[in-house]
Amino acid sequence: MTVPSVEIADVPAVLPEDAVLLDVREQDEWDAGHAPGALHIPMSEIGGRLAEVPNDVQLYVVCRAGGRSARVTQYLNENGWEAVNVEGGMQHWDASGRPLEGGVDGMEPEVI
Repeated sequence: MTVPSVEIADVPAVLPEDAVLLDVREQDEWDAGHAPGALHIPMSEIGGRLAEVPNDVQLYVVCRAGGRSARVTQYLNENGWEAVNVEGGMQHWDASGRPLEGGVDGMEPEVI
């Protein structure tokens, strides 16, 4: 199965109401820096938290570089969602100058 994917340039800088950015990174990665307004459900918890994943919106799935999010995208699509993987993940998000929030111990937000 081919995993549907989009480049960071194809993800709206400000997500419309009918779109969600699902961040599947682990808690320490999320805490260090994440996209404003993203929904955080770590990949390791996705199976048990499917009820929290909206299925009536455009769902963009992101991780650090794109590997974990590709697997989650495939899993969601196999279970009735219409999700797309964000190629390059939060590394490309940050490199393209998109905003980050979070940060640990007063540090600037960063992608780890």
